[in-house]
Amino acid sequence: MAEAAWDPAAFRARVDEVLRRFVAEEADRLTDVDPSLGPVAEELEAAVASGKRLRAAFCYWGWRGGGQPDSDALVRAAASMELVHAAAVVHDDLIDGSPLRHGRPTAHRALRAAVPHHPRPAAAARSLAMLVGDLLMSLAGQLFVTSGLPAAFLSRARPLWAALARELIAGECLEILHTGTAPDTAASLKVIRYKTAKYTVEQPLLIGGALAGAAPRLGEGYSAYGLPLGEAFQLRDDLLGLFGDPVRTGKAAADDLRGRRPTALLAETWRLADTAQRARLGVLLDRDDTDPEDVRALMRGLKAPERVEHMIAARVEEALRALDELDAPPVALQALASLAHSASTRQC
Repeated sequence: MAEAAWDPAAFRARVDEVLRRFVAEEADRLTDVDPSLGPVAEELEAAVASGKRLRAAFCYWGWRGGGQPDSDALVRAAASMELVHAAAVVHDDLIDGSPLRHGRPTAHRALRAAVPHHPRPAAAARSLAMLVGDLLMSLAGQLFVTSGLPAAFLSRARPLWAALARELIAGECLEILHTGTAPDTAASLKVIRYKTAKYTVEQPLLIGGALAGAAPRLGEGYSAYGLPLGEAFQLRDDLLGLFGDPVRTGKAAADDLRGRRPTALLAETWRLADTAQRARLGVLLDRDDTDPEDVRALMRGLKAPERVEHMIAARVEEALRALDELDAPPVALQALASLAHSASTRQC
């Protein structure tokens, strides 16, 4: 009998329920220490309240691609990938000073209300947000090891967890180090690869495969699919950050632009510009009151968005070619093909 097609909405609901229960219990334990920790506990729960659950899905299909059946314990382990993401988001918003995420104030903004009498309320709120992010990363490991999978399975993935954390932090550091420097496409793509691509697609797939006891060749195929797709995911995010609808993205318009972050979109604009256009771009980026539409117009004139769209399409094509070579059950291949589309064509 052919296996039923994957239902993404049903999978998200399973992951949401795992995260809701697990984080609610941890939030209660936090307020048991002292009721004044309530606002911190609320931000902990808010950090996992919504999401596309792509990272959990890639971990799940890394497991299923290794020939393993559906498993509630595996779904719990896969949900830990979303806690890694939640931690990264809180820290990233803090580093970037972003005011909005998913249409609500970011943790470091929301927590200002918890410290009205602090002599430096903004700094105190930032400190609280940093600790929320730290706790979320700790909880990710806790959920993973208490997922219910056998210890022997979990031990196979331990080295990959270390790599995930190291590479995620390396990418975040690279972004900080390159922010404000002359835009460079190669440098931007390296930031993308380490800050987002690996922990969004490749590492969850590899962790799922390792849990399943997959052969090294399957892991190589996961990387060949996961790295270009992860880069396509973040390149789409770069475009949405400036050209997307803030109502749908839930983020402040032109946040990346005002922060002078080393996105591939900005780097390609710089590469395509002549001397006069570079001077104009520099003036626009240096002004706090610049209308983002002026930068958008310059980018459109240089066809930089089209160039990034081409980069996305090329990477999705590369990922799908790798999928054609992957020795995995048909249901897994179909799900991974669907995920490639979801990750690269989204509007939020």
